[in-house]
Amino acid sequence: MLRNHDEKISAVLFTAILPFLLFFMAYYGFESSYVKLKSMEKAPDFMFSSVYAYRVIPNFLSVEVTNFLTYFIDGNFSALKAFILKQGTVFYHSIFLINLVFFIGSSFILDKILNFSPNLFGSDSRMRKILHLLAVFLMVIVQYVPTNCDSIAVFFFLLGIFFSLKYAKIRKFSDLILLCATVFISTFVRETACLNIAFFVAIFIDFKNFKPKDFKFYKEILMVVLAFVIPYIGLRLIIPQEASLAEGFYLKNNFTSPFNLAGLIFGCVFLYFIYTLCGIAEKQIFKNFMILSVPYLGMITFVGLFWETRLFLPLLLGALVISSQNINFQKA
Repeated sequence: MLRNHDEKISAVLFTAILPFLLFFMAYYGFESSYVKLKSMEKAPDFMFSSVYAYRVIPNFLSVEVTNFLTYFIDGNFSALKAFILKQGTVFYHSIFLINLVFFIGSSFILDKILNFSPNLFGSDSRMRKILHLLAVFLMVIVQYVPTNCDSIAVFFFLLGIFFSLKYAKIRKFSDLILLCATVFISTFVRETACLNIAFFVAIFIDFKNFKPKDFKFYKEILMVVLAFVIPYIGLRLIIPQEASLAEGFYLKNNFTSPFNLAGLIFGCVFLYFIYTLCGIAEKQIFKNFMILSVPYLGMITFVGLFWETRLFLPLLLGALVISSQNINFQKA
């Protein structure tokens, strides 16, 4: 009993307290030189225009949490208001709180994923903890580009991975429905919801021996695809914007700026490092995931900036999960 109690305390310390401290240091220990979010009084106008307008859930939370926090501080901590505002605007604190909640949620989901059975590290809890800690550090370090949507998007991406793996290993239809619901909701957060499709398909498909007539999971894949496509198109019909796909095109800048080249090298080197951790079967799933993620990588290349390594984060986390799983279950 005492051992179980100690294990629970250790789990909380590892999945919640340590990540919280790291996240807190990232937001209040140093200031980002990339985005002046700390001095913004309210959600900037650009969050409600162009492609940012389709990030409905983060935008809604940014406004509502800022309003609530303003009211709460004025009513309960008026004596400490000067000290609180010295550390950042109310809007900045609200972004921290929103991102913190979903960041801690991501840590708990990741812990469950890394404890799935069968697992390559099922008998080595130390390796699982190292992978978990690596993922947490990745999520924290990309906060040098703080946004109101990335932590929420990562949470739903990992939640989608969780249900994908559950469905693949247990074959419960309810898990497929929950995966579709996760993808549907996360499309209102950010377009990276499409990577859940890539991860789901990567588990089942074998490109080397692929034959259309042997493709058993097309119905399930169609369900997941529609869960993304329907809200994606619906948002663009309901909220028309002049730029509905991209804010700008940065292809030349990505390959001429030393900062962007550094971001690209970081993403490539880290993906290669994770690839070396994979077993033989897992390396094939890794390759599948990368192949199916080519459209996303293409979008990053043309309309994103490589220096914003947060854009690589879903790929890195997805690959990290693949490296930990025993993929042989798909052949059962």
